[in-house]
Amino acid sequence: MMQELTNGFGKIYLTIAYEQANEWVYNNWVGYQTYAGIVAGADACLVPLRTHNCPYLLNDNREVVGPWDHAVEWIVTDWAPRALAQGLTHFAHVVSPEALAAISAEAMHMGFGGRLEMKMFGDIDEAKAWLRQAQRGVAV
Repeated sequence: MMQELTNGFGKIYLTIAYEQANEWVYNNWVGYQTYAGIVAGADACLVPLRTHNCPYLLNDNREVVGPWDHAVEWIVTDWAPRALAQGLTHFAHVVSPEALAAISAEAMHMGFGGRLEMKMFGDIDEAKAWLRQAQRGVAV
């Protein structure tokens, strides 16, 4: 089942899907991300992670525009502990080619401080390969 979240203008800014064939949750973020949208979207992605007892998240930011550093502290201090508590172990983050969005991703990665296996990618196929290795128990 796929969930679509829309902003105040009715535009989809996030789709969330549990991909059964891959056994991970896939988030596809699109456009500029507001603080409220990030909070709503990140909280919404916890549901399929919990429902499917899924430890793997593929977070796709290739279509994100602009920085989202306004939400990094909340992600690190509020969302991440809840995600970890319900079993998230591996977070593959595909960064936006836009410099400001990539800087936000790096700040989030540093904020996790090793509490979560997170790796950033410029290529979605590399991110998927990393998650598949983790699923097979191969050191990544």
